[in-house]
Amino acid sequence: MLAKRVARVELTDVFIYVIGALIVGVVLIGSATTLIVGRYSSRAWFDLLVFGVTLGSIYALIALGYTLVYGILRMINFAHSEVFMSGPYAAYFLADFLGRVGFVNENPVLSLLLIFLVAMTTSVLVAMLVERIAYRPLRHAPRLVPLITAIGASFFLQYAFFRLFGANIKVYPAIEGLDTQFTLSDYRITFLQIFVIVAAALMMFALHLFVQRSRVGKAMRAVSADRETAALMGINIDNIIVTTFAIGGALAGAAGVLYVLVFNQVTAFMGFVPGIKAFTAAVLGGIGNIPGAMVGGLFLGVIESLGPTLFLDGLGIPAPYQLKDAIAFTLLVLVLIFRPAGILGETLTEKKA
Repeated sequence: MLAKRVARVELTDVFIYVIGALIVGVVLIGSATTLIVGRYSSRAWFDLLVFGVTLGSIYALIALGYTLVYGILRMINFAHSEVFMSGPYAAYFLADFLGRVGFVNENPVLSLLLIFLVAMTTSVLVAMLVERIAYRPLRHAPRLVPLITAIGASFFLQYAFFRLFGANIKVYPAIEGLDTQFTLSDYRITFLQIFVIVAAALMMFALHLFVQRSRVGKAMRAVSADRETAALMGINIDNIIVTTFAIGGALAGAAGVLYVLVFNQVTAFMGFVPGIKAFTAAVLGGIGNIPGAMVGGLFLGVIESLGPTLFLDGLGIPAPYQLKDAIAFTLLVLVLIFRPAGILGETLTEKKA
């Protein structure tokens, strides 16, 4: 048995596993050196961890849009990053108006609710338009065609917003209370971080309940398992697909507002990097797997926040945080080497149609 396995191993496989082992070795040595040196206090590590969970919660919400669409259509919706951008961009004009008339300071909670409502509604409309105009006519085309169309739709939305509203960075008005800090001994956390984490967790939990318990959610799972059989059972495939895009758009719009509250800027190109990171999170967790997208997003956020300092500082690399993107995508390579299906992805014995 062992001889047969050895015979099936190719030189390329050996090379890939050697690269993976070297990366793991560097990570372990760098982490051990950083912790032994003890340059950073427990408070610093706690701050990095909290920021990582905050960022990972946003990644997870965006990643759910990728994984929902892939689960239904078996395609990667690269225009989802612009769905994420469009919501907070549209909500900026409402936020700016409310800030100028003083409504934000007088009613911060209601202002936030209105901003979320506008952002989520806009993202839902953009997602449904992209599905109707760009994807539905190509429903039965080869998979490469919708993929190229998705990239084209992404660029179209980017430059449409860029030309219509300009290149200037737009900033939401300050909302009273979000910068409040809570301290316990040497540890601190802001109300904004608590708000982002809790809001994202509630939305993810609501989505899980919707998919598992509701009639539409069961129909979505049926379409994901076998579209043709689901149609024969009376499920309206087009309605389920539109619903899937709408749900993904709503989550992306909410994630966009949370992202802007954390980083405080809105541009026409703000969706590109978070979109790529969220897609990475979806692949890490197992593309098409909803709990996997949640886990992948949180995992990526924490690694992106802690990783540069933990892995690289002990190796004497200057400004390690500038390499956070390299660490995120190196992590993706490692997962694809050792577990191609993702953290929670299922290993299929035959190709899924």
